[in-house]
Amino acid sequence: MKGIILAGGSGTRLYPITEGISKQLMPIYDKPMIFYPLTTLMLAGIRDILVITTETDQPGFKKLLGDGSKFGVNLEYIIQPSPDGLAQAFILGEDFIGDEACAMVLGDNIFYGNGLTKLLVSARENAEAGFATNFGFRVHDPERFGIMELDSENNIVSVEEKPAQPKSDFAVTGLYFYPAGVAEKAKQVRPSDRGELEITSLNDIYLQEGKLKGELLGSGFSWFDTGTFDSEMDAAVMIRAIETNQSRVVACPEQIAFERGWISCEQLAERAELLKKNSYGAFLKKTLEAAK
Repeated sequence: MKGIILAGGSGTRLYPITEGISKQLMPIYDKPMIFYPLTTLMLAGIRDILVITTETDQPGFKKLLGDGSKFGVNLEYIIQPSPDGLAQAFILGEDFIGDEACAMVLGDNIFYGNGLTKLLVSARENAEAGFATNFGFRVHDPERFGIMELDSENNIVSVEEKPAQPKSDFAVTGLYFYPAGVAEKAKQVRPSDRGELEITSLNDIYLQEGKLKGELLGSGFSWFDTGTFDSEMDAAVMIRAIETNQSRVVACPEQIAFERGWISCEQLAERAELLKKNSYGAFLKKTLEAAK
């Protein structure tokens, strides 16, 4: 299965900061924002990942992530000429996806909670069996989001973009799993009134085929769309509290790769040495010592 991280856009809601740096390269507590969506895909067992960026920002991502080998994954990069909607990502990544299923996560979305890996693996299995999966999270202001309505078996029966009278309070988050052929379906999407290829329209195609499932992130889960100053701060405060209280690092790609056998002891030791002057590096060293 292939994965896509959509890290384009201009980040205008975070100006003046993002006048000089990509939003997804900014820190959320002790690591770059993009580490969070990267590790979400890694927890689903996805190792072949396409990073979609703007032309201006791509060098920064390549400097940070390289070819992905230090994290045990294979990274490729492609430029998004203009932000023309989320569904555009699958058209841009058509050659990369090939005839495989594909998951996409937005570069500013953070997911956390016990049992997340199980839900991600389930969504992957659904995609490989021919079904799309959207992840939902209960919100208090559903009129601001794309909203999913579910039946008793978690099949999505309707999707609406920012409805005036929402049929549920489950927002569609920035994490999507699709079966093989998603690029062809994305090509069927026509631009919306705002000129974008909407992900809601792509989801509706699967809905009409009876192949759209919902996976709800219930109590015990957190989801952040870190596109505003407040949401970035809220996410950083939560991550700091978890890491301080549990003496661990959330969204650590080196740890995930090492525990899955994607990188060696030597590779982990090299990263620990590079980062030894902070708590992140100390955690990597502790992870390595615990395995000996």
